[in-house]
Amino acid sequence: MSKSNKYEYVEITDFAAEGKCIFKSEDGVIFVEGNVAPGDIVDLQVVRTKKKLKEAIVTKIHSQSALRTEPYCEHFTVCGGCKWQHIGYEHQLKFKRQQVVDHFERIGKIRNVEINEIIAAPKTEYYRNKLEFTFSNWRWLTKEQLDSGLPFTRTALGFHVPKRFDKIFTVDHCHLQPDPSNAIRNSLHRFGEEKGYPYYDVRFNVGVLRNLIIRTANSGDVMVIVQFGEQNDEIIAEVMEFLAQNHPEITSLNYIVNLKGNDSYQDQEVIHYAGDKVVRETMEDLTFLVGPKSFYQTNSEQAYQLFSVAREYAQLTGNESVYDLYTGTGTIANFVARSAKKVVGVEYVEAAVQDARRNSELNGITNTSFFAGDMRAIMNESFLQTHGRPDVIITDPPRAGMDVPVIETILKAAPDRVVYVSCNTATQARDLALMAEDYEVTRVQPVDMFPNTHHVENVALLVRKQG
Repeated sequence: MSKSNKYEYVEITDFAAEGKCIFKSEDGVIFVEGNVAPGDIVDLQVVRTKKKLKEAIVTKIHSQSALRTEPYCEHFTVCGGCKWQHIGYEHQLKFKRQQVVDHFERIGKIRNVEINEIIAAPKTEYYRNKLEFTFSNWRWLTKEQLDSGLPFTRTALGFHVPKRFDKIFTVDHCHLQPDPSNAIRNSLHRFGEEKGYPYYDVRFNVGVLRNLIIRTANSGDVMVIVQFGEQNDEIIAEVMEFLAQNHPEITSLNYIVNLKGNDSYQDQEVIHYAGDKVVRETMEDLTFLVGPKSFYQTNSEQAYQLFSVAREYAQLTGNESVYDLYTGTGTIANFVARSAKKVVGVEYVEAAVQDARRNSELNGITNTSFFAGDMRAIMNESFLQTHGRPDVIITDPPRAGMDVPVIETILKAAPDRVVYVSCNTATQARDLALMAEDYEVTRVQPVDMFPNTHHVENVALLVRKQG
């Protein structure tokens, strides 16, 4: 390496965390940003050094890896949403499974269990049932657009440019969500520009058009939520009436007036404008009502695969008491309820618990009960005595994994089996290591919920050791 921190004609070695790649040099491992693939021969420029960690960007690609495929999206080089789109799908699956293996062996010290082949997604495009888009008066323009000499507007409706909180690039066609998502977004963008409505300025927290959320349920229902950054009743009325009149495919139309400095809306009032207040997702013979604030897995088809694995691993005969931790809107709890004696769901968000109860009632499920509160406070000895010790615990925590007090309560409850569903195999492996004295991991099944990204869902079965 020269003093200028440059590397020339080097081979990208492997994938690393968060979808980055690595080059193993004599100076140590260098993490590489950008659209590269293992096997690429490239020139690198180190742009950041922190202690022993070096990060680099590619300045030139001399030859491309055999793992590559042609990206299908025109926004691939700008958008950070589908970072692995240039990698053949069969290779993506291998790398994702290897990520699970590496985390289990390195973090969890789990080496005596076979990691199953990952369950592939039948769709690698148009698989998401929810997307959020941002309005902005700080439009990002590519070099090609700037060099074209063509006139352009400053307003945008689309996604954030990676690492730029204040820059949004307009999405002409997104391959993540099925119709009518693109049609609704593009139509509203054209209307907003034609009317000259103020688009949101994140730097100064001003502007009327702020955020757009679209849900496309597998039942055919479509929900739209528009966030406005100012209480401008005239513009709000015109926008909502435009969507109602021009897009009859929208079955649930809602809006939010959000005056905060961020787009989060769980603490905001959702105002129902037209249609139903919910959309309907179906799974087997079950129907789940999904409201504006409800969480539902964003890949409906693969959610079914994920929950089916969890139910299989639970090995229910109809006589078991099941605890479903981090139950959300009770999707897993209701999905397994007919195979269990009873299911107790615990969740932090009160609104989600209300949805869970409503979904049980809708499907005629009478053996579930749901409780809201801090998992660390609820899951104590008193709770176990009141509701009975579980035979099986299913846990599906957020990316941060489970808190130590929750793990300690699980160990005290001593269920026969624990089914751990995770969206972050690093924290999952960490938690499994904390349970290794009492439980053995016997089965592991990765599921690909998000094609063309580095993310992987994983289900692990833990069986209590005897004696």
